[in-house]
Amino acid sequence: MQIQGKYDARFVLGEQMTRAQGLKLKRLSEEAYQPRQYARDLSFSEAARRIQALEAEIELANSF
Repeated sequence: MQIQGKYDARFVLGEQMTRAQGLKLKRLSEEAYQPRQYARDLSFSEAARRIQALEAEIELANSF
């Protein structure tokens, strides 16, 4: 979506995960031994959901 020749950042971010999310998700999925949680074509919101779930799982595992 373009607005007066510029991209609407909210639209772009809503559609695909950011590079930072991708890097974090890849690291967390490897740390949690769940490499299938990482995929290059995730949406911004799906990547955020998976990051949050993996962080919670890792925190729980570290509490033992």
